[in-house]
Amino acid sequence: MEKDEIHLRRLPAAAPWGPHADSEFHGVDFPAEDLNEAPEETGMRVNKKYPCMPSEEKGIHIINIRAIEDIGYDQHESTLLNSLSKNPDADCKYGLYFRDGKRKVDYILVYQYKKSSAGRTLTRRVHHNDSNVRNTKQDQPLPGKGVQLEMRESEPHVDYHEDDKRFRREEYEGNLVEAGLELERDEDTKIHGIGFVKIHAPWNVLCREAEFLKLKMPTKKVYQINQTHGLLKKINSVIQKITEPIQPKVAEHKPQTVKRLSYPFSREKQHLFDLSDRDSFFDSKTRSTIVYEILKRTTCTKAKYSMGITSLLANGVYSAAYPLHDGDYEGENVEPNDRKLLCEEWASYGVFYKYQPIDLVRKYFGEKIGLYFAWLGVYTQMLIPASIVGIIVFLYGCATVDENIPSMEMCDQRNNITMCPLCDRTCSYWKMSSACATARASHLFDNPATVFFSVFMALWAATFMEHWKRKQMRLNYRWDLTGFEEEEEAVKDHPRAEYEAKVLKKSLRKEHKHKETDKEKLTWKDRFPAYLTNFVGILFMVGLTFAIVFGVIIYRISTAAALAISSTPSGRSSVRVTVTATAVIINLVVIIILDEVYGCIARWLTQIEVPKTDKNFEERLIFKAFLLKFVNAYTPIFYVAFFKGRFVGRPGDYVYIFHSFRMEECAPGGCLMELCIQLSIIMLGKQLIQNNLFEIGIPKMKKLIRYMKLKSRRSLDHEEHMKKKQRYEVDYNLEPFAGLTPEYMEMIIQFGFVTLFVASFPLAPLFALLNNIIEIRLDAKKFVTELRRPVAVRAKDIGIWYNILRGIGKLAVIINAFVISFTSDFIPRLVYLYMYSETGTMHGFVNHTLSSFNVSDFQAGTAPNDPMDLGYEVQICRYKDYREPPWSENKYDISKDFWAVLAARLAFVIVFQNLVMFMSDFVDWIIPDIPKDISQQIHKEKVLMVEVFMREEQGKLQMLETWKDKEKKKGENCNNHSPRLSRSRSGSLSSCHSYPLDV
Repeated sequence: MEKDEIHLRRLPAAAPWGPHADSEFHGVDFPAEDLNEAPEETGMRVNKKYPCMPSEEKGIHIINIRAIEDIGYDQHESTLLNSLSKNPDADCKYGLYFRDGKRKVDYILVYQYKKSSAGRTLTRRVHHNDSNVRNTKQDQPLPGKGVQLEMRESEPHVDYHEDDKRFRREEYEGNLVEAGLELERDEDTKIHGIGFVKIHAPWNVLCREAEFLKLKMPTKKVYQINQTHGLLKKINSVIQKITEPIQPKVAEHKPQTVKRLSYPFSREKQHLFDLSDRDSFFDSKTRSTIVYEILKRTTCTKAKYSMGITSLLANGVYSAAYPLHDGDYEGENVEPNDRKLLCEEWASYGVFYKYQPIDLVRKYFGEKIGLYFAWLGVYTQMLIPASIVGIIVFLYGCATVDENIPSMEMCDQRNNITMCPLCDRTCSYWKMSSACATARASHLFDNPATVFFSVFMALWAATFMEHWKRKQMRLNYRWDLTGFEEEEEAVKDHPRAEYEAKVLKKSLRKEHKHKETDKEKLTWKDRFPAYLTNFVGILFMVGLTFAIVFGVIIYRISTAAALAISSTPSGRSSVRVTVTATAVIINLVVIIILDEVYGCIARWLTQIEVPKTDKNFEERLIFKAFLLKFVNAYTPIFYVAFFKGRFVGRPGDYVYIFHSFRMEECAPGGCLMELCIQLSIIMLGKQLIQNNLFEIGIPKMKKLIRYMKLKSRRSLDHEEHMKKKQRYEVDYNLEPFAGLTPEYMEMIIQFGFVTLFVASFPLAPLFALLNNIIEIRLDAKKFVTELRRPVAVRAKDIGIWYNILRGIGKLAVIINAFVISFTSDFIPRLVYLYMYSETGTMHGFVNHTLSSFNVSDFQAGTAPNDPMDLGYEVQICRYKDYREPPWSENKYDISKDFWAVLAARLAFVIVFQNLVMFMSDFVDWIIPDIPKDISQQIHKEKVLMVEVFMREEQGKLQMLETWKDKEKKKGENCNNHSPRLSRSRSGSLSSCHSYPLDV
């Protein structure tokens, strides 16, 4: 025991001199060796396994003590003495290492503890020359910087819940030590009431867990990657020179010509791996993954049921658990690290034009996050050709707007077409030419080129999916995930703590039977109430969405009627634009609010189901959240595309809501223009507000609130305030990682905007591209600077999201077919051109789509109050529909033209859907999922690995033969009485002398 270690203890209020009066003097416990007492009788507690400081460091170590007046030191003297000592935080790189400066901190557990005003904390720095290792028991404190002074009668009683949490922490940390991990506690931090437990995984634990998790590690064997030859090699070299300015300046991104052969780690085959540098063999990502697996597997049994780390976090025993970032990413004299490199070459808006350093992202954050950013990068790249074609289609509409005959006829005031009123009583008759601007704008998006663009986008979606599968296989090869199967993934899929708790409760209910039963598990009967709640809850949420959309429809109808009463002509002319714009803004606000609400509800519905594993939990959560958010985002758009103007009725026989509001009609140019406005505002508003402002603003606001709380709790001690924060303290102030589901969700919803209704908005890919260029850097900056470092998770694909993308791609073909057929005027124009046009042109098309109505047939009380508003008496008004004229025998009945157009529309849907589906499947079939060069490399790896093992076996046989020869020669030299050389049944050899065989 070190001579300079002291443990201060407050004396009891009564009976200051007791049985240990000779060992306690003025509140100071002297070392046992000085008092000739047994070590267990002294107040000293030493843990030789975890020295707090390197043994070679010598100096004065007196630290500022809050209760300094209790032992007679002056504040300024303590600070002066402390300034003479060496800064111990420099040795541990400010929290990246243990206090010995040698063992890396692989994981951090954070807990809260209550400290009364009477309680004092003594900070100690202890030296140990003895480095013998011994086990840490639960009754011994973890080594570290903070040790509580023992309070006797003057110590206030801590509440039961705090004691319970402390007992659970002690047991759990003891179990972690038994699992082989090394721990060190630190309560002497700048964050008042927060303690940290630093965790280090020694080499033997890393090897054991790497073998258990079947982690593929690089071996000593290096082989040459097949290179392209001839023309392809020249093309690749030219492309590399052209793209060199947009390549990130990181070593991992450079093209590789050689690759190390990888093999699942095995302690029996350590000679295959390059272990020359054990400190870097397992990188920080792998080390934290291994520690996290141990944390999940280790349980605390002092509670009513077994509690793992997730349950301990949920119950407040620990407040946080996270691996550390590699270091600072900004500031002067910052040591080079991967985080700083990522911040400079990836998480910066100034490098938006560069490729992402995906291999470095994977090295730092793991395969799952690396695959997300790789997928986002491929999706953004594929949006470039889609955006170019969309711009061409839009420019084609702009160039041909003056040549569009239907819009010219609508704008021609000489046609003198009088339209029927848009509402009852308050609305008057109006001229079709007043809708000229709407008709011309509709042609920008409703032209023959949009049909081509719909087919192109369907094929684009299929090509994108195939391109991603090939890219994914390349990444799997580079990241050594080609042999990563579901069985290996199942190794780490431990049952969730909530599931185990539910199973335990079920088992306890059956204990009264006193008979042997199989291991309990949750059946559908146990989950039936949760399933029923899920079904009813989802139906209610979908119904709520429909109700809100219906409410917005009522708003549009009532507002249009109210604005129509306006006496000003300008007010009446802008009714449709005003109503549409305000209604879309209301829809946008509701969508953004409900998105957040539905996300919380989806998580709650998934929690009450109690899925068995984290993977099952994530998949069920994704399904529910996607279903609710899909309905929320697209219901208003579906209404405009397929329902608005379909159930209006006709003049004299309109359909009413609540017997007072008429169903709204489409504009004379069709509903496609309004669909375009709805889609563009919702898409752009959602991306700008929800995806960008929320992602930037909310984390910064949370960080500010957390900073203010910590600042209010922070000690006023000057020395403590001026001390530099440890790495784990800085990371604790960052936002916890909440998973990739929100990131994927916003991109999947955007993918729906790009593909589902692209026939009505060809510029959607362009706006998605611009958003994603910012989104990549925004997400990168958030992961590097705003979030705690997430635990690296192995994954070989993007999971359920791929199936959702394929489903959206198939649904997009059907929806675009119906948009072209029923929402746009493309099919009516074709029918008129080839069946009814006398000149073979589109002249007369507008008149063909309008029916006539005799104003004398208005229902009582529905005719306009001012029939002379246009300056003349109106006898016949027109409305958009295919119906018989009033002078026909079957007046106002549906005409045969309607059935001809309907048949053509349905035929187009069938032909378009089957043709595009066939073309998409053909693209899927003709493009192989695995690139040819990658399949060759994978085969080459398998052959090389077989050669390595064959060579190893041959070496063993040669050693065995050599040993046999030596034994034979020695046997010949033995005297005649020595036993003859014989072979035992087990294959071992024996002679006149016994030699150990270790091959």
